[in-house]
Formats: sequence, structure tokens, C-alpha cells
Amino acid sequence: MFKEFITVIPYLKKYKFNYIVGILFLIIIDVAQIFIPQQVKRAVNAIADGGFSMSAILGPALAMVLISLGVSVGRFFWRYFIIGASRRIETEMRDRLFAHLMDISSDFYQENTTGDLMARATNDMNAVRQSMGMGFVSFVDGIFMSSMILIAMISGNPRVALFTILPLPIITILILFFGKLVGVQFKRVQEVFSTLSEIAQESIAGMRVVKAFVKEGYFAGKFSATNDDYRDSVIDLVKTFGLFFPLISFLAGLSTAILLFVGGDSVVRNRMSPGDIIAMISYLEMLIWPLMGAGFTVNLLQRGTASLKRINAILDTKSSIQEDAEAVPLSGVSGSIDLAAQNLEYTYKGAEKPALLGISFELKEGQTLGILGKVGSGKSTLLKLLPRLIDPGPGMLGLGGRDVREYRLKDLRGCFGFVPQVSFLFSDSIKSNLLFGTPGITQARFDELIRVVALDKDLKLFPAGLETVVGEKGLTLSGGQKQRVALARALAIDPRVLVLDDALSAVDAETEEKILANLLQERKGRTNIIVSHRVSTLRHADRILVLDDGRLSQYGTHEALLAEREGFYARIAGLQELEAGAGKEH
Repeated sequence: MFKEFITVIPYLKKYKFNYIVGILFLIIIDVAQIFIPQQVKRAVNAIADGGFSMSAILGPALAMVLISLGVSVGRFFWRYFIIGASRRIETEMRDRLFAHLMDISSDFYQENTTGDLMARATNDMNAVRQSMGMGFVSFVDGIFMSSMILIAMISGNPRVALFTILPLPIITILILFFGKLVGVQFKRVQEVFSTLSEIAQESIAGMRVVKAFVKEGYFAGKFSATNDDYRDSVIDLVKTFGLFFPLISFLAGLSTAILLFVGGDSVVRNRMSPGDIIAMISYLEMLIWPLMGAGFTVNLLQRGTASLKRINAILDTKSSIQEDAEAVPLSGVSGSIDLAAQNLEYTYKGAEKPALLGISFELKEGQTLGILGKVGSGKSTLLKLLPRLIDPGPGMLGLGGRDVREYRLKDLRGCFGFVPQVSFLFSDSIKSNLLFGTPGITQARFDELIRVVALDKDLKLFPAGLETVVGEKGLTLSGGQKQRVALARALAIDPRVLVLDDALSAVDAETEEKILANLLQERKGRTNIIVSHRVSTLRHADRILVLDDGRLSQYGTHEALLAEREGFYARIAGLQELEAGAGKEH
């Protein structure tokens, strides 16, 4: 169980001062509380002796008040140091988890859902924090408190004390049994919570599609069924505690009954004073908390173990894209950064056939490469390989005369301005989304970008101009507007290679023509890679690459490919020309 806690050892070392000071206060409090029953014993014996006077009980009463005051102050400090440290550990671990999620390769997100990752960063992290806080306290407090209470009871009357603690081994067995059961049940609770989070996140994020297909009832039912499953799993856990703690209370009450029977007999036989038995009853009542604390400890540690296992599963996942220890900065490349592919191939994990096979081409700096192909022909896979969003094989893909695997990842990816077909915008203003990569550009450059992507004509449509908040994922913008904002965002970083993955598919042909003309004039020395299903877009390219089922079927200039009458490119060009002609007639 404890092997999962190896992850938190560095944090415990970092905050060892907090834990040491907190434990000292905890021990001082435990010791102080042991003296309270002794004061009660003094007062009861004074009364039982028949010579009752206010002065006889004033001393014990004052001592109990002072001890209680000290205990209250001590409790504040152990909470401040230990609970405060657990909160800091939670914060730092959540930062570490999020940073790891930022660094891990994109294929990880194809296998893990957003809702599950959110649950691990919130619910599971909360369970870890509780195990590092109250779980730690109840563990330490249980050991010291129970040890000192047993010492005090046995030193008072060994025979009575030994009879009284007979039920304690049974409590230990119960704690071990229920602890294992709690671990299994809590893991189930966390897993169902992850599923619930995923359904809620997916339903809300896709609300447009849900409403368009009138599927509100379906998703409400799906959420309700999972919510019921979550309720049932939590109730199962509650039932376990509902059985565990009453059993502990029963056994504690049994100990009290044994004490009254055996201790009462000793008082009658003058082997114990009335104050002794009252003190022992007080000690027994105080012993209930360490016994309960043992249950809390097992509960919290089991929860923490289950949650840490889920968190460690992410932290232990290595990115499939690794940077070489001797990676060089891209800035160190002298001359042009020509792109070259040599027998490039790639097969996705678990796939039976390669997504790309035997792709070779060359692209000089400043040139434009067009890519055409059917759905699933490997276009997006090829683009992902360029900045190593997925990893090419050694020697398959070169940039500036070096294998792309030899560059620092940050430098390599910073070289590319990537605009996907499905544009993601943050829930912020249009301006903030546009300046996402480079917040410090000049106003003149900002205005130029607005003009280049033909967004200037849309400004009057936005209620607050460029300060209009677009909503989650750009919900309030049209598809074409989102694509143009995303394009301006990529241009703002002034990339050496601009990659457009069918990034103008939602823009009308006339606006697309204007944008492409602006792009080619805006920075003539930039390398451009354009994926499009429109031949009218690709005709601007210096070279055009046609993919078919992951293979290179055609490669050449626009004119050369048109000359191949039986080729895919010429057939698509002819069909689109007929479609455009029919559109003009109507």
C-alpha cells in the first residue's frame, strides 16, 4: 500500500520542519491531556474522603482549566503546521500534475478522457491532501495517545487495566479488515466520479450538437444513470462506515462495562479508590478517540493510496516524444531551413496498416507546398510529423540539413505556425485569442494581421469589436471567423513555416482567394504548407503532393499535375471546375 506514497516523500522532506513542529505540539497536547483525569481523581478522592472543602477542589479545577487552555493553543499550532503543510503539498502536486500534462505527448489524450483527468486533478488530489493532513495526525496521535493512556491505566492498577483492554485486539482486527474493504470501495467511487465528470464535460462542451439532434433526453438519462451509480457506490462506502464505527463504539462500551465490573469490585475491596476508577473511566473515554483515529487513519490512507495510484499512473507516463540530451537549438542552423522527407512512414499504435508509407519530397525555404488527398489519406498525419507532435523515425524527416529529432522540441515547434481545420479558441476576447502567442506585437502589426486574414470587414458584426468575448471554444463565432482568428494567431508569432491544415475550409472561395493572396505577399521568404480540398487554393503552390491511402500518388507543379489527365489531381480539378461553372449559371 505504502509504495504509492513514494511520490510524496520529496514534499514531506521539503516540509519536514512543519511536520516536526506540528508533531511536537501534538505530543505535548497528548501528554497534557493525560494529566486531566489525574486532577479529576484528586477532586473525587477529596470528596469521597468526607472532608470536602472548596480549597480541596479549587487546585484541581484550576489545573484542568490551565491544561485545557494549553491544549486549545496547541491544537491551533499543530493544525497550522501540519494541515498547512498538507495544503501546500496538494497545491504543489497539482502544479506538478498539470505541468506534466502540458509536457506529455498528444497521443496520451487519445487514450484518456478530459473528465477523468479533471477528476484526478481535483477529487483524487483532495484525498491525497487529507491523507497527508488528518490521516497523518490521526496516525501519530493514535500511537502516542493510546500508548500514554495504556501506560497511565496499567500504572494505576495493572489487573483492572488488563481486563479492561481485552476487547482491543478485536478492534485491531476490525480495523485491518474494514481498511482493505474501504480501499476497494473508494477506488470504485473515484472511477465512477471520473465517468460522471466526463459525461458532464462532454455534454456541455457539445451542447450545440446535443440540441441540434434533440438529444437532451438521451444525455440527461446517461448522466442520471451514472449519477445513480455514483450515489450507490458512495452509499456502499457509507454503509461500511455505518457498520465499522458502531462496532468500535460497542467494543469501547464493552470495555467500560468490564471496567465497572472489575473496577467496582476492587473499590469495594479497597484495592482502588473512587478517584482511581473515575480516572480510569476518563482514560477509557479518551482511548475511544485513538481507536476511532485508527479507523480514520486506515480510511484516509486507503483513500490516499487509491487516489495516489491514479495520480501516479499519469506522472509515471512518459511522453512518447523524447528530446535528445544533446539536442541543438534551431537558431544555430546556418543558412536556409529546407524541409526534406525520405521514405517517411508512420503507423499509429494498435493500427494494422501504416498511415503513411514511402513519402519523399523536398521543400526549399520560401516555397509553398500544397497537399491534396481523400479523407484518411494521411494529410494530417504528415503535418503532425513535421513539428514532432507525433514522432517520425530516425533520418526520415530533415529540416535545415539535420534530422528534426536532433532539435530542441521547443525550438522546432516554435518554428511552425500551425492552423488546424477545427480551430480552438479560448473563452476570452477576440483580441486576446489573436495575441495568444505574442502579446507584445505593435499596433501596426496587429492591424496588418486583421487585414491579411480579412477580419476587418467583420468587426462591425462583433458587439464589442475585437474585445468581444467569444465564449468557450469560440462558440459565438462562425466557423469561418474562428478559422481566420486562428490564422491571425499563427501569423502573429511570425513563423518560419506556416502550416494550414484545410484551415480555410469554412471560408467562402472569394475570401479565401483574398486571404491567400495576402499571405503570399505578407512575407515572401516564409515557407508555406497548405492542405486543401480546393484545387483553386493549391494552384498557388510551387509543388503539390497528392496522397492516396497513405502513399504518394502524385508530386509536381499545378500545370504538370493537370497534364496527367488520368491522375486524381486532374480529375478533382475538372469536377470542381464543372461545379463552379454550374454555380455561375444559377
